[in-house]
Amino acid sequence: MNIERFEDRLREYALLMRLHRPIGIYLLLWPALWALWLAGNGQPPAGIVLVFALGVVLMRSAGCVMNDIADRSFDPHVARTRDRPLAAGRVTLSEASGVAVTLVLLAFALVLTQNALTIQLSFVGLALAITYPFMKRLHPLPQIHLGAAFGWAIPMAYAAVSQELPLAAWLLFLANVLWSVIYDTQYAMVDREDDLKIGVKSTAILFGKRDKQIIGYLQVALLVLLAGIGFLSGRGGIYYLGLLAASWLALYQQYLIRNRKPEECFEAFLNNNAFGLVIFCGLLVDFLPAMPS
Repeated sequence: MNIERFEDRLREYALLMRLHRPIGIYLLLWPALWALWLAGNGQPPAGIVLVFALGVVLMRSAGCVMNDIADRSFDPHVARTRDRPLAAGRVTLSEASGVAVTLVLLAFALVLTQNALTIQLSFVGLALAITYPFMKRLHPLPQIHLGAAFGWAIPMAYAAVSQELPLAAWLLFLANVLWSVIYDTQYAMVDREDDLKIGVKSTAILFGKRDKQIIGYLQVALLVLLAGIGFLSGRGGIYYLGLLAASWLALYQQYLIRNRKPEECFEAFLNNNAFGLVIFCGLLVDFLPAMPS
């Protein structure tokens, strides 16, 4: 293989893994960091943080490839996805399968550096990641399955840091499921018309004209749950300031989706990166030691 051909393959594989659109990495990373900081009482081991950060990139990339493999018969009929490498025929099915397997094996190699409980939990995470792409054919709530897949880093993070799975871990996992339903419904609102034509199911279709209202209820429930987790974890005022900032971002997202315009719904989806960031910043600063008087 000559150098130009090699560079072309790498470029297509990077597009297949959506490395040019890192929003999915961020939405998977923030809950993992929330969990690591809470489980580590503000001081998670640096090595574990690095493993989880790299694992997030690898598994999100693998998830994108597996999703494209599962949707290869649908993507050519959707305006937003028809130019993806597999849908456009620039990458073969065998190539995509090889990329997915390689990424999963690299992620598993990282997990093998952790304790036994974390390794055991990783098999559940892999099963969730593999099965998620098919859920949109089976039931109208695939976003819940996505939330479980994206949130499985939370119990794994607690297991890696503290070797236990306390109530706070599962409450945070539930919070992530709610958050995933929120942002992926906003995302699905972009493709609603195309999805209706090809028969793909989503919460955007299920919620119908009540989509904005239900997203609002879920945002309130998410923020209340995060406040409760902060109370159980003994967090201070700065953490709640982070939640206040997140509340303003939730209101901004409601403003963006008010007319259900696809480009504004997509902007609301992207805004969830800032939502996750401000919560993590609140946690990070809240855990800093008090300045000496």
